[in-house]
Amino acid sequence: MDELASYIWLLYNIYFYMILIYVLMSWVPAVRESFVGELLGKVTEPYLQIFRRFIPPIGGVLDISPIIALFALRFIAMGLIAVLDMFIR
Repeated sequence: MDELASYIWLLYNIYFYMILIYVLMSWVPAVRESFVGELLGKVTEPYLQIFRRFIPPIGGVLDISPIIALFALRFIAMGLIAVLDMFIR
């Protein structure tokens, strides 16, 4: 179980930092249009779009949906580990 939980946390951390880097890249449009920016966009945008449908930008500019998405991602990882822990132990 510990190995599986470690693997889930590893995947969570990788995706967390991918989203974080992608959001920070939005401040520099030239970087976001690079190969790395486009790759991160292809991986993270489908997940972020779920939250953007329900949480519009504040004032048309400030997008807080990535913050909510990161909280949800953490709760999903914690919940998955808790459920697996109940069934395995």
